[in-house]
Amino acid sequence: MKTYYSQSFYTPENLDVHFSVPSLREDLEKTRTALEIAYAGFDNAVDPDMVDCYIYEINALLKRYKHLSALSEEEYAAAADTVPAGRHKGLYEHSPIRALVSHVLS
Repeated sequence: MKTYYSQSFYTPENLDVHFSVPSLREDLEKTRTALEIAYAGFDNAVDPDMVDCYIYEINALLKRYKHLSALSEEEYAAAADTVPAGRHKGLYEHSPIRALVSHVLS
């Protein structure tokens, strides 16, 4: 059996990744996607241990989603309060996050 080994040297020019703080919307989308994947895994799980694993994962993701949606509502309310009195606040009086949460939880 042959073993192959490759070594590369680090140079600052090789590192072209830009790290940035994810936005609240990106976090919500990632959490919603992870929740859909966890539900799909739960639907296809046969082993009782895997069913328990997916139940814990779904519960954790639901709590994360609820927390992020609460932060989003606070951010939306703070942004709505800063709109001048003569201007329209937007098309939605309620946060669109509520619609997503009610869709996922129903």
